[in-house]
Amino acid sequence: MSFDSWVFDLDNTLYPASSSLFPQIDKRMKEFISRLLQVDVDEAHRLQKQYYREFGTTLRGLMSNHAVPPDEFLEYVHEIDHTVLEPNPRLDAALGKLPGRKFIFTNGSFRHAENVLAQLGLAHHFQDIFDIKAADYVPKPAIEPYRKLVAQFRVDPANAVMIEDLARNLVAARELGMATVWVRQEPHPDGLGEGDNHLQLADHVTDDLAGWLESRL
Repeated sequence: MSFDSWVFDLDNTLYPASSSLFPQIDKRMKEFISRLLQVDVDEAHRLQKQYYREFGTTLRGLMSNHAVPPDEFLEYVHEIDHTVLEPNPRLDAALGKLPGRKFIFTNGSFRHAENVLAQLGLAHHFQDIFDIKAADYVPKPAIEPYRKLVAQFRVDPANAVMIEDLARNLVAARELGMATVWVRQEPHPDGLGEGDNHLQLADHVTDDLAGWLESRL
């Protein structure tokens, strides 16, 4: 495990997908779309999931099809109760012993990432956060934001590892030469699922990130 850079996804990776954080975001996305487009909640939900599948994030679909100001959307959907997250002392300890630089790479906002890391008690482990704005609102799994992250933080992909709860987001990391770790969570809160057919995308698979890190220190 002689990597000098560790790139971590945020949501449903550094905390369990079973937490009640994502359902809050999901609900506020539906509310935003319903009010924006003057449709009922069921239609808002359908569009939300359709844009997520087609564009990588619901936000990207709203920007492309409805010219939605991204910061307005992000501010609204991330206005949630982060205190539902519980600190994970094992993960805190494992990250503290992990050699090399650590970064957050998220399709969410910088502020949301800060709030999550603060609530989890993990902020001090990370050198920087690469959020959706830094990616010019082009989300994972497109390869462009991975290239931007690598250039901005001077990451050598051959000496880096990407850790994600969505296996499809590991494809671009692998193409760039990173090692890949899939934090598998079934069923997944995005409602799409990953399944065993994604196993070939990951060099390592775990359902316990803290335990996986501990076993390799």
